[in-house]
Amino acid sequence: MNVHKKKLSVLLVLVLTLAAALSGCAPSAIPQSTEDPEQAEFDLSVYKNNDFLITPQDLKAMLGSEDLVLVDANKPDVYGKEHIPGAISAGLHAFSDTVGKPGEPGWGTILDKDALTEKLNAMGIDNEKTVVFYSDVFKGPGADGRAVWQLQMAGMDNVKLLVGGLSYWKELGYEVTAEVSEPVPTTGVVLKDYDETLGATKEYVFENLGKQVVIDVRTAKEFGGSQNAGEPRGGHIEGAVNVLWLDLLNENGTPKSPEEITKIMADAGVSPEDDFTLY
Repeated sequence: MNVHKKKLSVLLVLVLTLAAALSGCAPSAIPQSTEDPEQAEFDLSVYKNNDFLITPQDLKAMLGSEDLVLVDANKPDVYGKEHIPGAISAGLHAFSDTVGKPGEPGWGTILDKDALTEKLNAMGIDNEKTVVFYSDVFKGPGADGRAVWQLQMAGMDNVKLLVGGLSYWKELGYEVTAEVSEPVPTTGVVLKDYDETLGATKEYVFENLGKQVVIDVRTAKEFGGSQNAGEPRGGHIEGAVNVLWLDLLNENGTPKSPEEITKIMADAGVSPEDDFTLY
């Protein structure tokens, strides 16, 4: 099980980093439009704990830099059709243990430190470069957020998530390409011991049933028992409420305002002071 516990002040981090633990798709992506040079840059300052976010404008200014590693977390077939120039492909479970089947012990959890270190070195990711992840949440489960969350657990503070992902990038009229970019391997990445406070085990959830809100962020169909996304069992955790993670995003993939998110969470029974668990 992949679950997360945190306060509402960092809900945006968790929703965007819940990532590939989620399934179900939204309507088709917003079509590309002509860039408006007068369009205001997305305001990150209204969100608390926003250091992990980067705007399309800031990313565009960094393209081609040797100090940037740009990672596309879409499915490989989506990456093959179009992606941001210079992006390497990581897929949905780049940093997760996928040995065995979903539901088996350890499946979907973060790789151990040795395996993760090897994977990061192979991708050219170190502790110095700016590492930006993105995906198109309308064509997949948002694995960019999952990757950012996992690397945050490993103590990497140079990892960022592109606001709005590929759909917002295209809405701004920025360039995409089908040209494949290969990673430039490196050595020497250093990881910290994993910060377990950024996640919650199934034992933690069980011990706290009835004591705090548990939120199932999958589709209503999955919440109701569908196993179409490969779940080994249908249904949801006893007492959980259903809040679809995409409901916290605008139609172009950017996050809704703090006021809108606070209202959505209040309707689910969560206030800014509460601890709660997402899965």
